[in-house]
Amino acid sequence: MSEALQVVGAVLHRDGQVLACRRSPHKAEGGKWEFPGGKIEPGESPKSALRRELEEELGLVSVSVGDLLTREVSNSNGQSIDLACYWAQASEFPVVSTDHDELRWCSIYELSDLDWAVADLPTVNALQTSATTDTKAGSVHE
Repeated sequence: MSEALQVVGAVLHRDGQVLACRRSPHKAEGGKWEFPGGKIEPGESPKSALRRELEEELGLVSVSVGDLLTREVSNSNGQSIDLACYWAQASEFPVVSTDHDELRWCSIYELSDLDWAVADLPTVNALQTSATTDTKAGSVHE
Protein backbone atom coordinates (compact mmCIF):
# COMPACT_ATOMS: atom_id res chain seq x y z
CA MET A 1 0.00 0.00 0.00
CA SER A 2 1.28 3.48 -0.82
CA GLU A 3 2.19 6.04 1.82
CA ALA A 4 -0.65 8.29 2.97
CA LEU A 5 -1.00 11.65 1.25
CA GLN A 6 -0.36 14.40 3.84
CA VAL A 7 -3.15 16.99 3.66
CA VAL A 8 -4.32 19.92 5.80
CA GLY A 9 -7.73 21.54 6.10
CA ALA A 10 -9.05 24.71 7.71
CA VAL A 11 -12.16 25.03 9.81
CA LEU A 12 -12.66 28.73 9.12
CA HIS A 13 -15.23 30.16 11.48
CA ARG A 14 -17.21 33.35 11.95
CA ASP A 15 -20.38 34.23 13.85
CA GLY A 16 -21.12 30.64 14.91
CA GLN A 17 -20.69 29.25 11.38
CA VAL A 18 -17.96 27.38 9.51
CA LEU A 19 -17.00 27.49 5.85
CA ALA A 20 -17.82 24.49 3.65
CA CYS A 21 -16.51 24.29 0.09
CA ARG A 22 -17.91 22.13 -2.73
CA ARG A 23 -15.30 20.57 -5.00
CA SER A 24 -15.59 21.54 -8.67
CA PRO A 25 -17.03 18.78 -10.89
CA HIS A 26 -13.74 18.18 -12.73
CA LYS A 27 -11.82 17.50 -9.47
CA ALA A 28 -11.49 14.14 -7.68
CA GLU A 29 -14.65 13.70 -5.59
CA GLY A 30 -16.25 16.53 -7.56
CA GLY A 31 -19.50 17.72 -6.02
CA LYS A 32 -18.47 16.62 -2.52
CA TRP A 33 -18.07 19.15 0.28
CA GLU A 34 -14.82 19.69 2.17
CA PHE A 35 -12.95 22.09 4.39
CA PRO A 36 -10.54 24.23 2.34
CA GLY A 37 -6.88 23.23 2.29
CA GLY A 38 -4.59 20.94 0.39
CA LYS A 39 -1.38 18.96 0.18
CA ILE A 40 1.67 19.62 2.33
CA GLU A 41 4.70 20.25 0.11
CA PRO A 42 8.14 18.84 1.02
CA GLY A 43 9.80 20.98 3.71
CA GLU A 44 6.55 22.73 4.71
CA SER A 45 5.03 22.64 8.17
CA PRO A 46 1.32 21.79 8.27
CA LYS A 47 0.36 25.33 9.34
CA SER A 48 2.52 26.94 6.62
CA ALA A 49 0.98 24.61 4.03
CA LEU A 50 -2.50 25.58 5.20
CA ARG A 51 -1.76 29.31 4.96
CA ARG A 52 -0.35 28.80 1.43
CA GLU A 53 -3.33 26.71 0.31
CA LEU A 54 -5.85 29.23 1.67
CA GLU A 55 -4.09 32.01 -0.22
CA GLU A 56 -3.95 29.97 -3.44
CA GLU A 57 -7.53 28.62 -3.28
CA LEU A 58 -9.44 31.43 -1.61
CA GLY A 59 -7.23 34.51 -1.95
CA LEU A 60 -6.88 34.84 1.83
CA VAL A 61 -3.65 36.62 2.72
CA SER A 62 -4.12 37.18 6.44
CA VAL A 63 -4.99 33.86 8.09
CA SER A 64 -4.47 32.86 11.70
CA VAL A 65 -4.12 29.08 12.05
CA GLY A 66 -4.99 27.83 15.51
CA ASP A 67 -5.17 24.50 17.28
CA LEU A 68 -5.40 21.09 15.65
CA LEU A 69 -9.04 19.95 15.68
CA THR A 70 -8.79 16.48 14.13
CA ARG A 71 -6.27 14.26 12.39
CA GLU A 72 -7.49 11.08 10.75
CA VAL A 73 -6.33 8.72 8.03
CA SER A 74 -9.02 7.60 5.60
CA ASN A 75 -9.17 5.86 2.24
CA SER A 76 -10.68 7.58 -0.78
CA ASN A 77 -10.63 6.11 -4.29
CA GLY A 78 -7.77 3.77 -3.34
CA GLN A 79 -5.64 6.59 -1.89
CA SER A 80 -4.82 6.79 1.82
CA ILE A 81 -5.29 10.39 3.02
CA ASP A 82 -3.85 11.72 6.30
CA LEU A 83 -5.94 14.86 6.90
CA ALA A 84 -5.16 17.25 9.75
CA CYS A 85 -7.82 19.95 10.25
CA TYR A 86 -7.04 23.13 12.18
CA TRP A 87 -9.18 25.95 13.53
CA ALA A 88 -8.53 29.08 11.45
CA GLN A 89 -9.66 32.68 11.19
CA ALA A 90 -9.19 35.19 8.40
CA SER A 91 -9.40 38.97 8.42
CA GLU A 92 -11.49 38.84 5.23
CA PHE A 93 -14.08 36.38 3.99
CA PRO A 94 -13.62 34.43 0.75
CA VAL A 95 -16.11 34.90 -2.06
CA VAL A 96 -14.56 32.71 -4.79
CA SER A 97 -12.32 29.67 -4.98
CA THR A 98 -10.00 28.22 -7.59
CA ASP A 99 -10.86 24.62 -6.56
CA HIS A 100 -14.53 24.89 -5.58
CA ASP A 101 -17.75 25.83 -7.36
CA GLU A 102 -19.62 26.86 -4.20
CA LEU A 103 -18.70 28.29 -0.80
CA ARG A 104 -21.24 28.10 2.02
CA TRP A 105 -21.22 29.31 5.63
CA CYS A 106 -23.09 26.75 7.74
CA SER A 107 -24.02 26.24 11.34
CA ILE A 108 -22.55 23.13 12.92
CA TYR A 109 -25.95 21.45 12.66
CA GLU A 110 -26.32 22.24 8.93
CA LEU A 111 -23.07 20.42 8.11
CA SER A 112 -24.81 17.03 8.12
CA ASP A 113 -27.09 18.26 5.31
CA LEU A 114 -24.12 18.30 2.90
CA ASP A 115 -22.54 15.39 1.01
CA TRP A 116 -19.00 15.40 2.46
CA ALA A 117 -15.78 13.95 1.06
CA VAL A 118 -14.79 10.84 3.04
CA ALA A 119 -11.63 12.43 4.48
CA ASP A 120 -13.59 15.37 5.96
CA LEU A 121 -16.27 13.31 7.73
CA PRO A 122 -14.29 12.82 10.98
CA THR A 123 -14.00 16.61 11.34
CA VAL A 124 -17.72 17.12 10.68
CA ASN A 125 -18.48 14.46 13.32
CA ALA A 126 -16.07 16.04 15.83
CA LEU A 127 -17.63 19.48 15.34
CA GLN A 128 -21.15 18.13 15.81
CA THR A 129 -20.21 16.02 18.84
CA SER A 130 -18.50 19.02 20.42
CA ALA A 131 -21.51 21.24 19.74
CA THR A 132 -23.96 18.82 21.34
CA THR A 133 -21.83 18.54 24.50
CA ASP A 134 -21.01 22.27 24.67
CA THR A 135 -23.07 24.24 27.16
CA LYS A 136 -23.26 26.97 24.51
CA ALA A 137 -24.80 24.56 21.99
CA GLY A 138 -24.05 25.52 18.44
CA SER A 139 -21.15 27.81 19.31
CA VAL A 140 -17.94 27.45 17.37
CA HIS A 141 -14.43 27.59 18.82
CA GLU A 142 -13.55 31.19 19.50
